[in-house]
Amino acid sequence: MSSSMRNKVQRKFKMRGYSLKVEALSEILSFVSHFPDAQDDALNLLLDDLQSQSQSLKSSILDKEAVCGVTSLLLEADMAANHHDPTSSKSELRIIDAFDFPKFHYDPIKKSFLRHDGIPLIHGEPSAKATLYRDRFLLLFQRLSRDPHFARPAFDAEYSRSGTCEITTIQSLVGRTEKKWILGVISQLEDGHFYLEDLSAAVEIDLSSAISFLPSCMHPPSSSDNADSCFLFPNVITTGFFSENTIVLAEGEMLLDGIFKVNTCGFPPLEDRYKSIELFAGIDFFGCALTKDQTLKFAELESGAVNDMFVILSDVWLDSEETMGKLETVLDGYEDVEVVPSLFVFMGNFCSHPCNLAFSSFSNLRLQFGKLGQMIGAHRRLKEHSRFLFIPGPDDPGPSTVLPRCALPNYVTEELKKHIPDAIFRSNPCRIKFYTQEIIFFRQDLLYRMRRSCLMPPTTEETNDPFEHLVATITHQSHLCPLPLTVQPIIWNYDHCLHLYPTPHTIVLGDRSESKAFNYTGITCFNPGSFSNDGTFVAYRPCNREVELSSL
Repeated sequence: MSSSMRNKVQRKFKMRGYSLKVEALSEILSFVSHFPDAQDDALNLLLDDLQSQSQSLKSSILDKEAVCGVTSLLLEADMAANHHDPTSSKSELRIIDAFDFPKFHYDPIKKSFLRHDGIPLIHGEPSAKATLYRDRFLLLFQRLSRDPHFARPAFDAEYSRSGTCEITTIQSLVGRTEKKWILGVISQLEDGHFYLEDLSAAVEIDLSSAISFLPSCMHPPSSSDNADSCFLFPNVITTGFFSENTIVLAEGEMLLDGIFKVNTCGFPPLEDRYKSIELFAGIDFFGCALTKDQTLKFAELESGAVNDMFVILSDVWLDSEETMGKLETVLDGYEDVEVVPSLFVFMGNFCSHPCNLAFSSFSNLRLQFGKLGQMIGAHRRLKEHSRFLFIPGPDDPGPSTVLPRCALPNYVTEELKKHIPDAIFRSNPCRIKFYTQEIIFFRQDLLYRMRRSCLMPPTTEETNDPFEHLVATITHQSHLCPLPLTVQPIIWNYDHCLHLYPTPHTIVLGDRSESKAFNYTGITCFNPGSFSNDGTFVAYRPCNREVELSSL
C-alpha cells in the first residue's frame, strides 16, 4: 500500500479524533485493499461504523482488536452480498463458545450494567456463590422495577395507591400484618421449610393455599375495589414450574408466628426484547456486537437468506448401528436437495452409555467419531457447502457434569477432524448470531428434572403441555437452568453463560422428551427430541423462524 494512502488513513482518523497503533493501521490498509475501485468509500464506511460504536471503545487510541471487529463484519457482509453461490447457503454465521460470553453485573446505584474485566476463574472464591444469586436477583429486579404494575408513579399518589403493587423488602415485613408484595428466591434453609430470600433478609413461607397468577393480566382495580390490593383477572393462571431456586413475586401477609402466608405467587413479568436493548444501548450482552448501520444491513441480508436452513439433531448415539443408519438416511436426503443446509447441529449425547468414571471405551468413541467423519465426507456437497457444529450432552466426555460444559475433548474428535477439518466444536450452551438473529443452543434433560423439583403442581388452566411450562419458566427467570445447585451444579463465576437477557429470538432446548415447538411472547422455542430413540429432528429456517418438526 502506497505511503499516500497510509497518510490519508492517518489524516482521516485524526480528523475524527482517533490515533492509530501500528497494528491497527496495517489492518485498515489491508481492509481498504479489498476495494481498489472504492477505497475512499470503504474508508468512510469504516469510520462511520467506528463512530457509531464509540461508546464501546475503551480509548481513542485504536488497537488492532478494536478495528478487526468492524472490518471483519464489513468484509463478511460484502462477501454475502456479492459472492453468493446458488448451490450453497453459507451465510454470516458466528458461533460463540460459552466461555467467551461477556460478563455483566447490574449496579442498582448507577442503574446500569457494568462489564466484568478479565477472565473469570473456574474455581471461584466462596463469595462467588453469593454473587451468583445476587446477580440473578438484581437482573430480574431491574426488569420488574420498570413494569407499570409494580412501579410507583412519582407524582400521581392516588393512582399509586390503587393501581400498582409496590414491592416491599422482606426486612420491612417485621411488625406489619397487612397484605404485601415481595420478590424473592425460593430456598430451603431447613429441611422441609421453604423461605423467600431477597437482598435484605429471608422469611419462612406457607404455600399451602397459594395460587399462581399471570402478571401480564393484572389491571388496576375500579373505585369499588379494595384500594390497598392489586387485582387480577379471575381464573387466569400462569404457566411455569415453581421450584426451589426460582425467583417469584408473592402476595400475602405476615402471620403472628413470623411466617409469610402466600395467597398468590407468580414469575416476574417479561420485558420486550427491544425495550431492553433500547434501555441499555451500546452494551453487548450476546457477545457479538453490531453497530446500527451493520444491523440495518444485516437485517436486509437476513430477510433475503431464504435458502438458509439449520438441521438440528439431539441424542446422536454413534455406538448404535440403528442410529447411524438413520443418520445416513438424513444425510442422503439433504445431499440431493437443490440448496444444501447451511448448518448441521449435532447435540449429544454421542454415546448410549454415560461417559463417566466407569466408562472405559473412550478409544472406541474416538473411532466412532472417525466413522461419522467418513460418513459426512462421503456426501461431497454437504462437506463442501455445509457447516457442522457439535455440542456435548450431559453424559458426554468432559471434566465434570457442571454447567457450562466445555467442548468435546480433542482426543475424542481428532479422527473426525481428519475427514471434516472445518468441523466446529463448542460448549454447552453455545450461541449463534445469524446476521442479526440471536439463537441459543442448550442440551440438557431439563424437563424431567424441573418436574421432579416442582413445589406446586403446574396449572392446566392455560396449557397442560409440560414443554410450554418449561419454556415459560426459563424465559421469565431469564435463565436456562433455574434448578437448585444441588440438583444441577453450575460454575459460580460462569453463571452468566446461562442468562437469557435480553431475551433471544430463538431458544433450542435439546431434551430427550418428545419433539415440540412453541412460540412464547415472540420467542421461538423448540426441542428436536431424541434422534436415537424416536428418529426425530428439526429443520429450522432462520429467515422467517419457521420450525419444521421432522421424523424418520
